Amino acid sequence: MDIDQVLTRGVAEILPSRDGLIKLMSSRKIKLYQGFDPSMPSLHLGNLVGLFKLRQFQKLGHEVIFLIGDFTGMIGDPSDKLIARKKLNREEVIKNTEKWKEQISKVLDFGGENPAKILYNSEWNDKKTFKDLIDIASNFTVQQMIERDMFDLRLKKNEPIYLSEFLYPIAQGIDSLEMEVDLEVGGSDQIFNMLAGRTLLKTFKGREKYVLATKLLVDKDGNKVGKTTGNALFLDSTPENFYAGILSFPDETILPGFELLTEEDLVGLEEKIRKDPMGEKKRLASEIVDMLWGNDSVEPSQEYFETTFQERKPKYNTEVDTRGTLALTIAPYTSLASISDAKRLIDAGAVEIGGKVIKDTNYKPKSGDEIKVGKKNFLKVK
Repeated sequence: MDIDQVLTRGVAEILPSRDGLIKLMSSRKIKLYQGFDPSMPSLHLGNLVGLFKLRQFQKLGHEVIFLIGDFTGMIGDPSDKLIARKKLNREEVIKNTEKWKEQISKVLDFGGENPAKILYNSEWNDKKTFKDLIDIASNFTVQQMIERDMFDLRLKKNEPIYLSEFLYPIAQGIDSLEMEVDLEVGGSDQIFNMLAGRTLLKTFKGREKYVLATKLLVDKDGNKVGKTTGNALFLDSTPENFYAGILSFPDETILPGFELLTEEDLVGLEEKIRKDPMGEKKRLASEIVDMLWGNDSVEPSQEYFETTFQERKPKYNTEVDTRGTLALTIAPYTSLASISDAKRLIDAGAVEIGGKVIKDTNYKPKSGDEIKVGKKNFLKVK
């Protein structure tokens, strides 16, 4: 892909101007980054959109930084959140990143002549003094913060807004200032936060910073296909479950999926989708599985989907030990890998044993029990 394609495909907006960024990229190699807060133990399909855009810049020879928000992750980004996020401590945040390098190495190149870099924003934010914070925060107003949609809705619903949430865009802006980047990449829901970094760079360094906002991968209701909307696909999943998860998305996500997560030619694709949506969705799932797990995983993943979901002949070949109760037994196989998520699924009637819905979280699984967890996990008790 050339500069024009990278700055067009899957891009919602470029600020302050696309022409300015083209001119800069044509004159020299730029430094760019995207930040990822470790609020969960795994990256997810929504994160893959940003990773794929970073890879495109890396292929053009630009300096790419994958920034882990181990400091900002303790605050929690309030963007699009109608309630405050659960606060995490440093230990929880660091633990969540344990598998990240392995996951992002499937997309970004950390070797060769132009290796991507991993940085942590605690490296500089931990050192900021209260005086530093006052100096930096004086470049923003309460009005700027309060007019954001999610805060306005919270006020109307009498939901609390914490001062730490007001400071989140400032903390994210400090990242741009400290790394002195030319460009920040993020989803279109991150524009406000990304522009905070532009403000700080212009104020303290007298230099420009560009913002590239990617389109969001959304479902039929306009909700992000990501970790917090209930339809998440995590990168620590199996290729079979990831493939099946993509096939569960509504047809309207096929075209944006190809645009955001592949380099496939989009010419004529809309007509192909209209004629054979299932076939094109399988092709999309195959492309993504190939990128993340290799071509050898594509055919088994397709066979698993067709046998399990199209022919409705699931294989209960994931053997598990009983942990006393149903909730404890299935917890590792839920989306959040937690007991609370297991209890939620059981209460919602999304867990079956021997084809019967079980709503008793304290049910004691027996050897030979075949347990269906949600739509994609099929377990057999040893």
